[in-house]
Amino acid sequence: MIATQVRRMGGGHWLVLFGLILGAWGLLYAMALPQDLRDGAVIYGADFLQSLCIVTPDAAGFGRIVLMWALMSAAMMAPTALPAFATYEELSHTGETRFGALLAGYLAVWLGFSVLAAGAQMALFRAGLLTAFGDSRSGLLSAALLALAGLYQFSPAKDACLLRCRRPLAFFMQYWDEGAWRNGTRLGLVCLGCCWALMLLAFVGGVMNLAFMGLATVIMVLEKLPDLGRYLTRPLGVVLLAASVWVLVATI
Repeated sequence: MIATQVRRMGGGHWLVLFGLILGAWGLLYAMALPQDLRDGAVIYGADFLQSLCIVTPDAAGFGRIVLMWALMSAAMMAPTALPAFATYEELSHTGETRFGALLAGYLAVWLGFSVLAAGAQMALFRAGLLTAFGDSRSGLLSAALLALAGLYQFSPAKDACLLRCRRPLAFFMQYWDEGAWRNGTRLGLVCLGCCWALMLLAFVGGVMNLAFMGLATVIMVLEKLPDLGRYLTRPLGVVLLAASVWVLVATI
C-alpha cells in the first residue's frame, strides 16, 4: 500500500513538498558545516546560517533559535507524515482537496513546538546546562532526557498517538468534515504526541548533529509504519533507558 502511495506522489504539490524537505535539509547541512570546511567553501549566507545555531541571551537570539528549530522540525517531521498526506489526497478524490491547507496546519503545530523548544534551549543555556550551540554540558540532563524519552515509549499517550498516525484513513474519516486546516493541525498534534520526547534528544545528540537528525528521522518514520513500528517502539524505549543508566553511571 505504501509503495502504491509513493508512486502516486507525482503532482506539482508533491514536488513542492519534496523541495521544501530537501531545502530544509540543505540549509541544516550548511548550518552544520565545520569551520574549516566553511572557510574553504563558498556558500551564500553561510555566516548567517551558522549564527542560527548559536544562542545569544536576547530577543534576536531567541528568534534565530526558533528558526533553527523550525527548519529541523520541517526536515525531520514532514517525511514521517508522507503516508498520511498521501492518504488524505486519496480520500479527497471524492471531493474538494486543499493539500496546502493540510500541510500548513501540520507545520503550524511544529512551529509552535519550535517556539517552545527554543524557549527551553534558552532557559537551559542560561542555567549553564547547554553550550551556545545547544549541546548538553550536563550528564544529569542528558540522562534525564534519555530516561524521559525511554519511559514515554511505554506510555498510553504514545500508544494512542501512534495508533492514529499508523491509521491515517480512519483518522481522516473521523474528522473529514472539519476541513483541511483542522485536519492538518490534528495530524500535527498526534505526530507531536508521538515524537516530542525523541525530538528533545537533540540536546543530547547535538542540536546541529546531522547524524543524530538523520537517525532520529529514520526511527520516527519507521515507528509510524503499521507493519514495522509496533516492533520498534518498546525495544527503542529499552535502549533509551539503558543509555540513560549508562550516562548516569558515567557521570556519577
